[in-house]
Amino acid sequence: MLGLKRILNWAVFLLLLSACVNHPDVPSLFKDAKCLPAIFPDYCNVTVPCNIAPLNFMLSADEYEACVARFTMPDGQQQTYGDGVKVQIPESEWHAMLDASKGKSIKVEVWGQKEDEWLLFTPFEIHVAKEPIDDYISYRLIEPSYVAWNFMEITQRNLTSFEETQIFNNEITCTDRVKGQCINCHSYQNYKTDNMLFHVRLSNGGTVIVNDGKLSKVDMKRDYTISSGVYPAWHPTAKLIAFSTNQTRQSFYTVHPNKIEVFDLASDLILYDIKTDSVSIISNDSTLLEVYPTWSPDGKYLYYCKSVPLPEELREKDITYTYKRIQYNIYRRSFDMDTHHFGEEVLVYDAASQDKSATLPRISPDGHYLLFALGQYGCFHIRHSDSDIVCMPLDNQVSSDIDLTGLNSEGFADSYPTWSSNGHWIMTSSRRGDGNYSRVYISYFNNGKTRKAFMLPQEDPEHNTWRLKCYNRPEFMVEPVRISVNEFSKVFK
Repeated sequence: MLGLKRILNWAVFLLLLSACVNHPDVPSLFKDAKCLPAIFPDYCNVTVPCNIAPLNFMLSADEYEACVARFTMPDGQQQTYGDGVKVQIPESEWHAMLDASKGKSIKVEVWGQKEDEWLLFTPFEIHVAKEPIDDYISYRLIEPSYVAWNFMEITQRNLTSFEETQIFNNEITCTDRVKGQCINCHSYQNYKTDNMLFHVRLSNGGTVIVNDGKLSKVDMKRDYTISSGVYPAWHPTAKLIAFSTNQTRQSFYTVHPNKIEVFDLASDLILYDIKTDSVSIISNDSTLLEVYPTWSPDGKYLYYCKSVPLPEELREKDITYTYKRIQYNIYRRSFDMDTHHFGEEVLVYDAASQDKSATLPRISPDGHYLLFALGQYGCFHIRHSDSDIVCMPLDNQVSSDIDLTGLNSEGFADSYPTWSSNGHWIMTSSRRGDGNYSRVYISYFNNGKTRKAFMLPQEDPEHNTWRLKCYNRPEFMVEPVRISVNEFSKVFK
């Protein structure tokens, strides 16, 4: 009886909640706008996961007084939403619509009121893929300039809802307010959070490692390494992490659209063994730069980026004069799990021969595809407006006919590509829209083709404009980080 009573109480609560939702009538008199609605974010004709949070959107408050949207499911059921110029859908109702439309499409009709007259825009569809997306992502929130910072956080977001929680912030353990504290490069083993890490730099610096749920802070600097570990890559099965070690510098423009240039003075590759707290060299060519390691899903290969030699007349010049000539190719080495020995270097993608630079390689979970960011030069493409995401097959089991048109933007930086755990969703950090703030975009991937990318949904669509932070290094996770901010802070004491 107690269980039945709880169910009845829950049903009454849902009914009351539904009664509070604004389900307006569609206008009876209107003109045909003969164009798609200029909604923000742009969700017209996108393909979304069957478990994504509501795609709430809005019309411009400067142009319209009101908005009404009607959603029609494949079975003919309809629902309307609209409150002012915003369309905000309750999570329970939205997920019911997704369930009813899995593998099919939801038709969306939008009316906008302008100067006391209603306009009906051309209907569009939201295609609902059968494949779900990982429940969580995480990202660093940071100001777009990186010149200085007061507050920085690594945050996780539930993609099936709007729940967002902190993993860590740089206020709780910063003891030197003059230097400040930077936190970055969160990373996970196989999308799970019981083995993860992030870096803390300057005040109280070190690498925070979670090993089977146990916390520690590690200093990986050795007298034979350039620095401690920087860009990480967890081995998929072993207690091993590949890192680059870097001497990174930044230059700040005054009138250049890229605003910032980030480059390496030196960089090598190292392997950190968690069990023995030991660091070994993978590659340390003193004349070239090696960065951004990533493992194949079977752990048998390590992929990475390596610069090509500069022309002889430029090799002794300062990097502030030569950085536009530095270009990276993608290589790989075989890896023996028993001996931890790496094989000879093999060229995978020759970007420099195309007068390009390839960075941030990621292998698809099935091992068939290689994703990376491609720009004109350098290794930090999130500030290069010409950068795009590129995908190439790694074997003949898949077609070489690959099309990422739906993923990339036109004239804005697209960088940091990441695969979902099932390989059907690609996430990027993109500056499309205003060119200043990097935001999260997600695109459906199937048989080498992507669909139109959509912006990370928010409960209030205006959230995407008034949050003046960049979404940095977005990573997929199949579960949340369960260690609290306060628990993380204890390793610094």
